[in-house]
Amino acid sequence: MLVSGLMLIIVAATIAYVCWNYINIKKMNEGTEDMIELASIIRSGARTFVKTEFKMIAIVVVIVAAVLSLFIEKTAAISFILGAVMSSLVCIMGMRSATYANVRTSNKARETKSIGETVKVALCGGSISGLLVQALGMLGMILVIMIFKVKPDVAGGGFLTKIDGINSSLMRISTYSLGCSLVAMFNRVAGGNYTKAADISSDILAKIRHDMPEDDSRVPNVIADFIGDNVNDIAGNCSDLLESFVATIAAGIMIAVSMYNDKLAEAAEKAVNTDALSKMLDSLTFFPVLLAGFGLLACLVGLGFAQFKKKMSDDPSRELDLATWFSAGITVVLGFAASAIMFAGNGSALLKEFGFKWSWVSPWVCAVMGIISGVAIGVITEYYTSTEYKPTKKLGEIATEGEAFVITKGDAIGSRSVLLPVLLIGLALMGSGAICGTYGIAVAALGMLSFVGATVSIDAFGPIADNAGGLAESCHLDPEVRVITDKLDAVGNTTAAIGKGFAIGSAAFATVSLIVAYVENCNFGSFAKITIDFTNFLVVAGGIIGGALVEYFSAMLTDNTIEAARIMADVGDKELSKPGVLEGQVKPDYNLCVQLAAKQALKKMLVPSVLALVIPVVGGFAFGVQFVGGLLVGATIVAIPRAIFMGNSGGAFDNAKKYIESGALEGHGKGSAAHKAAVTGDTVGDTRKDVVGVALDIFIKTMSTVANTLAVVIRSVRN
Repeated sequence: MLVSGLMLIIVAATIAYVCWNYINIKKMNEGTEDMIELASIIRSGARTFVKTEFKMIAIVVVIVAAVLSLFIEKTAAISFILGAVMSSLVCIMGMRSATYANVRTSNKARETKSIGETVKVALCGGSISGLLVQALGMLGMILVIMIFKVKPDVAGGGFLTKIDGINSSLMRISTYSLGCSLVAMFNRVAGGNYTKAADISSDILAKIRHDMPEDDSRVPNVIADFIGDNVNDIAGNCSDLLESFVATIAAGIMIAVSMYNDKLAEAAEKAVNTDALSKMLDSLTFFPVLLAGFGLLACLVGLGFAQFKKKMSDDPSRELDLATWFSAGITVVLGFAASAIMFAGNGSALLKEFGFKWSWVSPWVCAVMGIISGVAIGVITEYYTSTEYKPTKKLGEIATEGEAFVITKGDAIGSRSVLLPVLLIGLALMGSGAICGTYGIAVAALGMLSFVGATVSIDAFGPIADNAGGLAESCHLDPEVRVITDKLDAVGNTTAAIGKGFAIGSAAFATVSLIVAYVENCNFGSFAKITIDFTNFLVVAGGIIGGALVEYFSAMLTDNTIEAARIMADVGDKELSKPGVLEGQVKPDYNLCVQLAAKQALKKMLVPSVLALVIPVVGGFAFGVQFVGGLLVGATIVAIPRAIFMGNSGGAFDNAKKYIESGALEGHGKGSAAHKAAVTGDTVGDTRKDVVGVALDIFIKTMSTVANTLAVVIRSVRN
């Protein structure tokens, strides 16, 4: 209770800071009448889309909640709905803050002509999203733990069924994570379709069909694109990383209870006093919560340091990197304190019994491995996607040879970028497992996400800067303003790519920890102990099918986006053909494109989203827990490299276009053949990085969370 109380204080302080930031953002001047009008359209469109989307999500949430309470565990619906509510609140508040911050960022550039002052506004808006991800994710988990407790006893069942082996307290933790996961899946799929259909169609119209400037307000699809940046890159990303953050805490707690039950059974056979074991259970259960809370405190300090600096430099990358490094460094120090507080009093002999090779410091070492991996994956992603480094520069230069060279080179960059992040993930998993067993894997995953408040804040900087640049272009502000916002936008593209790399890397850790927890959950109750045996034909078959499903899921998302983009491009063309629109004398029907993008996104989101929920259920009831274990492992092995490839090749395509637009290639500026080739690459990359890559990590996490929730049920039915 003491740990929970302390964490609630940190959460409350964070929410107070977020509210203060939000009020400050709203007090800032929005700029000219054109800026105010356009910002209002963006805000209204984003709000309308999210409101419509959440009506559909609410229906699915109610149905799933009813099924959980009727057939699985009576009170599971409460924690499931709580998870869905927390994830939804983060999306709504993050998006609202971004749609207020974008125009104020643009206006700050207009008023001050200062890069440093403009960065402060965008980061302030982004920090609202980032800090809420960690604060609300923790708040929900703490409430579940405080209200329902974490108990190792096995008891439970739904209103209509009684299933042997269900642990009610763990089921509530698992279903809280599942609620977060469901919202994240819908947000990523719908948001990705919305924003990329609008983005691709506006690029086709402006840059290829009509030779118009980017973000030209005469193109109605541009406004839908502005809205989409907030729907996907803010709301979608927030729910994605909140789900990863919550899932790793849940996995750590589930593994802790399983370890305790195993040791308790051994103690009963040897007639050993169990008081020490109960104390160890408390330590194992509350360490993930304490580490996450200390990480939130570190993010609060790191982001506050950046925001309250008297003067920021004119190098946005440096300032954003400092905030990340500062947050990560404080988390390392506080993580050491958390490990000492929770484990130093348990005795080295007992810690060794639980697989802690380096005594009480073992969990901290695992967490540091995760933190280092997260930062390193960000650095690697930056190298492969930033205009400051060789890969993206080379991609921009080869655009002079035509589209085929651009696509081929971009694919090579994406493929090459996969090895190091996967190698880091593998080494961290092996190291943490060797030092602290299965619990160490979950702690390493949480370590990577322990400063997620800072990483999401930096990532949210990207779409805010992108919207600010678009507003500057659309409202015909001074060219000097556009120079500032372009610089922020280029940095924002890199931070977004880093954020995607971090999301994918964290998903790998989270999914592995969930798979480990799944095996442990299969062994609750009176069942005989099992492991996932890769000599078993069911496991191998599940692995192969899981990998194929990842490819099918990717194709489905790509087809949906391209189809929606084609329809939107044709509609936008009709608007541009109206008398007076191209001359700037008549405004096109913005609402038509906004509503079309929303309609297509919502229409296409249901089947891919439900697929991740249904596959483990059908596979489990048809073929059993071994098949599901193989399914999860196979999907993860295929999805992680695929997602990294998609994210990094897409990021490189995007920034290669920006590299040419910056004038870096003499004689090959905007409108040149090289620029058009780079635009083609960017169009290909858009679907990769903002639709498929970011949805794959949700796909495997959702399947793993569903499998954890139903592990005992499947075992009971198929036993």
